Amino acid sequence: MDKILILDFGSQVTQLIARRIRESGVYCELHPYDVDAEFIRKFAPKGIVLSGSHSSVVEDENARAPQAVFEQGVPVLGICYGMQTMAAQLGGQVEPGKVREFGYAEVRARGHSKLLEGIQDRVNGSGEAYLDVWMSHGDKVTALPPGFKLIASNPACPIAGMADEERRFYAVQFHPEVTHTKQGRAIYTRFVHEICGVGPSWNMPQFVPQAIEKVRGQVGEDDVILGLSGGVDSAVAAALIHRAIGDQLTCIFVDTGLLRLNEGDQVMETFAKHLGVKVDRVDAGDEFFSALAGVADPEDKRKIIGRLFVEVFQREAKKMPRAKWLAQGTIYPDVI
Repeated sequence: MDKILILDFGSQVTQLIARRIRESGVYCELHPYDVDAEFIRKFAPKGIVLSGSHSSVVEDENARAPQAVFEQGVPVLGICYGMQTMAAQLGGQVEPGKVREFGYAEVRARGHSKLLEGIQDRVNGSGEAYLDVWMSHGDKVTALPPGFKLIASNPACPIAGMADEERRFYAVQFHPEVTHTKQGRAIYTRFVHEICGVGPSWNMPQFVPQAIEKVRGQVGEDDVILGLSGGVDSAVAAALIHRAIGDQLTCIFVDTGLLRLNEGDQVMETFAKHLGVKVDRVDAGDEFFSALAGVADPEDKRKIIGRLFVEVFQREAKKMPRAKWLAQGTIYPDVI
């Protein structure tokens, strides 16, 4: 299966890159930026996206893309920080910006690169194309790497996009993944379909049977326990795993007493009654209330809740010695 690799440098909106690519019918995976060359080789991506970040290319020389990214022979798209590290690693120059851009911006699409050709929000009387985009950056590229040309600009950021068409390296300073960039979906679609050459051959419904078969093959005849919080992430994981292995799955529902009114009962009704999932409900409200008594700082509360949740979960898990697997339902980058 053709796939796109997204390397995550820590942007708050990196998840949206994956969403946009999957919406275009292309499978992608999100992995930390510091994966090694062997991982990239085995992953065999048809294209690579470098995400944004809160970090500074100028201040942090460690947060760089693996050099293998630029040696894989596949198209690469750098987004915001991804553009800056691409420039720095390939011989360009990045400097701290005197003006920080955050929010709406208008950029002129220049050079008619394959990435942006024909994609615009408006054209002025002189035939110049403009895009409405979302910016969030302090540093900026001030000198193009050898082989690159300018493809987007505005007064605050003279190099807002660049491309090396021969190597199929592209980068933009703005965020196409957010809805504020009106043509963002078109940009990602152009990159994955036309530049990377990946057709729209994947969709989420196809993922379900693939995930079920993968779980069956990995677990075999073993038992699995899963922490069920009542949230979307763990609920989806529980539903998929139950479809794969049935009663081999036991969910531990730690009722902290902090849910909405009757929400704990709704969780039990949905999973235990309607879906037939084995759910061990632990009424731990008194423990959580006692631990939180007199605590006002939100961050302290968060740490107390997290620590106590794990303690209660582990206590209950010890009652299930046959369980060989721990299932985790959470957002994609949160890997234990």
